[in-house]
Amino acid sequence: MEAGIVGLPNVGKSTLFNAITSSGAAQAANYPFCTIEPNEGIVSVPDDRLRRISALIVPKKLVPAVLKLVDIAGIVKGASEGEGLGNKFLSHIRQVDAILQVVRCFEDPDVIHVSGKVDPLSDIDTIETELMLADLEALETSLQKANRTAKSGDKEAKLRAAAIEKCLAHLSAELPLRKLVLDDAEAKAIASFGLLTAKPILFVANVDETDLEGKGPLVMKVREHAAKIGASVVPVCAKLEAEIAELEESERGEMLASVGLAQPALTVLAQEAYRTLGLQSYFTAGEKEVRAWTVPVGATAPQAAGVIHTDFEKGFIRAEVYTLADLETYKSEKEIRAAGKLRVEGKSYIMQDGDICHFLFNT
Repeated sequence: MEAGIVGLPNVGKSTLFNAITSSGAAQAANYPFCTIEPNEGIVSVPDDRLRRISALIVPKKLVPAVLKLVDIAGIVKGASEGEGLGNKFLSHIRQVDAILQVVRCFEDPDVIHVSGKVDPLSDIDTIETELMLADLEALETSLQKANRTAKSGDKEAKLRAAAIEKCLAHLSAELPLRKLVLDDAEAKAIASFGLLTAKPILFVANVDETDLEGKGPLVMKVREHAAKIGASVVPVCAKLEAEIAELEESERGEMLASVGLAQPALTVLAQEAYRTLGLQSYFTAGEKEVRAWTVPVGATAPQAAGVIHTDFEKGFIRAEVYTLADLETYKSEKEIRAAGKLRVEGKSYIMQDGDICHFLFNT
C-alpha cells in the first residue's frame, strides 16, 4: 500500500517528503516543476506499542510497520488537459492507494504562490477539479469500450458499463467518487481504472512556526472543509520538520522542546496516513524480534498469517492471540497462558488492531 503526496507547486511537498523520509531538507524553489519523476520513500510508522511489548519480551531487534510514500510533482490548473505535464503526473497518482494533499497555510513573500495568493480552499478546489476532470475523461473513454463489448452479450461488460454510468452521473454533479457507494460487483468492475477521486484523502496543512498546532484561520478553513467530507487534517511545519530531520537523534528532543512539541509532527502524519490507507498492525513477539505487521482493517487471521509467508495462509490451522493489556498485566506469555487469557482463533477470526499472535500451520 502506498500514499501519494500531491499539491500545487510551491506548497512544500518536496520539503515535507524529504523530512518524512529523513533524506534532508529541500530548499523552496520559485518554479513549478522541481519534481519531474515521482520520488519514492519507505517510512516507518511510529508505534509506542513496540516499545511496551519489548519491555516485557526483550528481543534482539524491533521492526516497525512501514508505508510507501510517493512525492508527485505539483499539479496546476489545466493538468487534466495536459498543462504542466499534467497527464504524466496524474498517471502517477493513479498508481497510489491514498492521497496526502499538502495545502499551503503560511504566508511567505519569498516563496511565490502559483496563483499569486495564499488561499487553501481554492488550492483544494483546484486539485479536486483536476482529478474529477481526469476521472471523467477516463470513464467516458472506458464507457465506449464497455458498450461495444456489451453488445455481444458479455455480462461483465454490461455490469462495467452500468458502474461507469453511475460514476459519471456522480461526477457530473461535481461530487468526488470517494463519496459514491458501490456494491462489491460494481467496485470490482471498475477497480482497474485507478480512479483518482475514489481514493481516500488526508489533508496536510503546511503551517509556519507560529502556528504549529494548526489553530490559525487558514488551517481552520481546511479543517472545516475536511469535516464536511469525512477527511482528517494534520498540521505540519515542513520547514521545521526538515530541520529536525537533519539533526542527530540525540539532538532532536532538545529542538522539539524548544518549540513546544512533544514529538515530531511527522510522527502524527505517518500514523494518520496509515489509518487513511485503511491499515492496522498486529504484532509477533519473541527473543529474535518484536515486529509490527501491516494488514488491512477487516483482514482475517489466515490473511494476516499470509503477510508473514504465503505458506502460512495456505496451511493455516489456528492463531493464538493475546493483547498488550494482557501482557502488561501478567508480564509474560507463560503467565498469560496459565491465566487462560491466550485465545485460540480460527479461520474466520477478524484481526484486531494490536493483536499479538502466534500462527500454527501445516507446510
